[in-house]
Amino acid sequence: MSWDIVLFNSKQKIDSVAELDETQLEPTDFSGILESSFNRINKKENHREIVGADFTIDFFTNEKFSSNFMISLYGENGIYALIELAKKYNWQIYDSGIDRMIDLKNPEKNGYDNHRKYVEQILKR
Repeated sequence: MSWDIVLFNSKQKIDSVAELDETQLEPTDFSGILESSFNRINKKENHREIVGADFTIDFFTNEKFSSNFMISLYGENGIYALIELAKKYNWQIYDSGIDRMIDLKNPEKNGYDNHRKYVEQILKR
């Protein structure tokens, strides 16, 4: 089962997508950063599939920078990988599965009880 995620790069802390101030959004090379952040990527034309531990992340590349970027996740561990990437690049994440922004500082509040275990697993590699 998959669900859609939207990555944002904004100067504003986004509490609600409905209250988003588009003048605060910053163009970003999301697809380039995603591609350089993961080792196993299947490529076909402009479609990318990141294959991770018990997850895949699907998206389409874009030559233009954008202020937001939609991707599809398959497997819960994909959200943990994205949370860590968002922290690194100061992105914000809207999760359509819970219809709200993800609290990156406290991801367990979003219903992701396994986040801490995932981070520990990644750090051990």
